[in-house]
Amino acid sequence: MTKPINLVQKGYLMRAKFSRLFFVQLLLSSATALAAPAPTAEDIITSLALKQDQVANLHRGEIVALEIGEATQKELAMGLGIYLRSPPAKLVAYFKGGELAWIDPDIMAHGEIQSKSGADTFNGFAFTFEQSDEARDLLDAVAGDQFNLSAGEIQGFAPLKKNLTNADKTALVAGVSQHYREILLQRWQAYRKDGLAGIVPYARDGADASPAEELRTAAASSEVLARYFPDLHKAWLNYPAKLASGAEEQFYWLNRKVENRPTAILGHRVMQTSDAGSVILARQFFVGHSYNSSQLIVVCLPYHDGSIVFYAHRTSTDQVAGMGSSLKHAIGREQMKGQMIKNLERLRSAIQSF
Repeated sequence: MTKPINLVQKGYLMRAKFSRLFFVQLLLSSATALAAPAPTAEDIITSLALKQDQVANLHRGEIVALEIGEATQKELAMGLGIYLRSPPAKLVAYFKGGELAWIDPDIMAHGEIQSKSGADTFNGFAFTFEQSDEARDLLDAVAGDQFNLSAGEIQGFAPLKKNLTNADKTALVAGVSQHYREILLQRWQAYRKDGLAGIVPYARDGADASPAEELRTAAASSEVLARYFPDLHKAWLNYPAKLASGAEEQFYWLNRKVENRPTAILGHRVMQTSDAGSVILARQFFVGHSYNSSQLIVVCLPYHDGSIVFYAHRTSTDQVAGMGSSLKHAIGREQMKGQMIKNLERLRSAIQSF
């Protein structure tokens, strides 16, 4: 049975902190030229139906909330816009240089996944001696919300559990870490080969959770992306179909502490960037626990004597579904909004001194 959650102290604060992590990792990417002329900021403003007072607030440098509907009962969605008195070229240079003003202290390890990577690519993900209880819990994993694992992945721990019956903590964490890295490799290989169709569901004690469907819905719900960047949108939905001309992709992994637990995250980024404007897409297609999947879109376009940055984030979690869903969504949305505002304020401060 699903355990009750403390909305303020656990899941929502974790996801709010995660939105900062996701934004940081997104912008640490390299950039490449846009394949086609970007829409104007005015186009996006019109498409989003911003009111006159919202546009006026943008001009004054305020961060403005954008109306983004949530597509499912499990989804939290939020959008923000900010006007920066710096041209897109400066923002592109800043993003490419990696001169970010904040570092998430909860990231324990991270790395890029190359096209011919093996399990050793994930060596930075390892349970420590102090995390032996987490490793032991994986050996006893069952369908539920403690871990995000498929039924097959859960069954795959059975032989390892037998082999580690009399193992000490050192051997235990080493054996479980190696097996988990194999899961990460298989998850990444399946996604790279088949895209969303290659993502196997997470086994639950009720209906399984499908990050593939969650991410497909998130991408399909991105109306601005579909309208103004149709080739990129189509490729994003149908990956590994050929990317739009000029687009560049990158895969990464993270080992991050979430709720005081090590958490493996596999991510995919696609970028189209030029002095005339930029669009960056990112999704987490595997997360070790606590939430299921996430998608983020950043669009940066020239506006007056600077740039407007549009920032949209969708994350899917079982914790906001079911009884009390409306209240859970309201709390989670505000937590997400607060952290996203902090992201943009840090970006503004960093750009001013760049």
